[in-house]
Amino acid sequence: MTKTFSFGVLHMTVAFSVAYLMTGSVMVGGAIALVEPAINTVAYFFHEKVWERLRRRDAGIAREFGTGNPIFHP
Repeated sequence: MTKTFSFGVLHMTVAFSVAYLMTGSVMVGGAIALVEPAINTVAYFFHEKVWERLRRRDAGIAREFGTGNPIFHP
């Protein structure tokens, strides 16, 4: 949990720094530092859902057709 928290802080710091350097505004930097990681977290959730579905699909295909290795499937 500590690693996750430290990464969150790092992510917000980078987001703030980039936005501040690009705009020169502490308000814009702060807003982006709060909003961007939140949106990124939601996007990551759906990204993982898609990858899990692809893994399950690929596992189903592998079970259906086997490994292709005649040693395991005579």
